[in-house]
Amino acid sequence: MALLYGLLWRLLLFLVHINRGLVSWLRVRLRSWKGRLWERAMAALLLPVALAGVPDPQRKVNQDPDANANPVTGNRNAGRRSRWLSDGRSLEKLPVHIGLLVAEEEPSYTDIANLAVWCMAVGISYVSVYDNHGIFQRNNSRLLEEIVRQQQDLMGVDGSKCDVEFLSQGSDKQQHHVVSCRPSVKVLSPEDGKQSIVQAAQQLCRSVENRERSSRDISVSMLDLLLRESKSVPDPELVVKFGPVDSTLGFLPWHIRLTEFISLPSHRDVSYEDLLGVLRRFGSCQQRLGQ
Repeated sequence: MALLYGLLWRLLLFLVHINRGLVSWLRVRLRSWKGRLWERAMAALLLPVALAGVPDPQRKVNQDPDANANPVTGNRNAGRRSRWLSDGRSLEKLPVHIGLLVAEEEPSYTDIANLAVWCMAVGISYVSVYDNHGIFQRNNSRLLEEIVRQQQDLMGVDGSKCDVEFLSQGSDKQQHHVVSCRPSVKVLSPEDGKQSIVQAAQQLCRSVENRERSSRDISVSMLDLLLRESKSVPDPELVVKFGPVDSTLGFLPWHIRLTEFISLPSHRDVSYEDLLGVLRRFGSCQQRLGQ
């Protein structure tokens, strides 16, 4: 009998321990649930206030269009411009006027536009583009568009700020598509070379015929003055010829007396390093001017 009481007593103690454990667990769960419920209630109350203080990103984009600019692209373009300016300053001498003479059958507008932009970027003031078939001059608007596009792609600047000037065929009249800044691009054809000499000679003859001048006044210096007034640019110090033909192909015959010619195999896929190499060769050459 004592053994039975002992077993019942242990059973009661066991049930009491289980009851206490259940009560403690329920208290913890209840406290945790109340805490989460309170947190949710507070979040529901504070959420509208928090959202009211957050600016609308779309509104910010609309108010500040410049914020959409890619900083990586901007830094890369700035780095390119800085390098090209530094390269131009490092050269022993830099031509004021450079000619790009294409002696190939199929011209590449993109490659010529790249060359023109690079020339302007290093500090060259005048760039003349020439082919003996007059293809670039007949399609001058296409070349202009390509130069503007390459300016924006390579330099990240507004291409409309550059002066691109086209000499019309067989005439001294000039077509200014854009007028603004220092660098100038001219597109030439054979008519701007020999034809301009013919026109200047005709002008002198008419002046003698009309008794505005005497035949004794006609001289080489007079003809030279008329030709320079018609072109209004300095003589090219450097002409880069692209292609296998060893000829000037009628490129401004009156203006290249002291011009340095350097040849490259092709203008297609030409790189900035190719152009820089040509400029370095020009910078190291010595012009003795007939001495």
